[in-house]
Amino acid sequence: MSGAPRAVVVPLAAEHADQVLAIYQAGIDEGNATFETNAPNWETYDAAKLSEHRFAALDEGKGAVLGWVAASRVSDRCAYAGVVEHSVYVHPAARGRGIASALLKALIDSTEQAGIWTIQSGIFPENTASLALHQRHGFRIIGTRERIGHHHGVWRDVVLVERRSPAIT
Repeated sequence: MSGAPRAVVVPLAAEHADQVLAIYQAGIDEGNATFETNAPNWETYDAAKLSEHRFAALDEGKGAVLGWVAASRVSDRCAYAGVVEHSVYVHPAARGRGIASALLKALIDSTEQAGIWTIQSGIFPENTASLALHQRHGFRIIGTRERIGHHHGVWRDVVLVERRSPAIT
């Protein structure tokens, strides 16, 4: 993935599965993206993510997946019908090119069109690039869950971020 590929954001589909899961595993392996230790299989991933709120950024010339964003419901309770939790991952070689920003914009647009009023996520405080990305897209830090989980032998904090849609009142 040399140079700066031009990316196009498309709905994430089963045809992207292998590349999406490889990017997910790369983020897991770096150690500052998630408490997970292994990417799930496609069936598990597919069942957990809302099909209308997941996108892939593709290299326009080659069709390679450069990154992905996906949302999941936070609860089945009706009070939380407009709240989702999301993840965004970019291939290590494609970072710094606006891929995550384009993906997050696609997610925000799709959730607002669907009447979703809050997008939330938990981010390790060491992942300063992700925190900055989210703040640029209107997310605010709502707090830190201290020592919330054990990860590779170390207790880790998680910074909670959320974006309340100004379009949905």
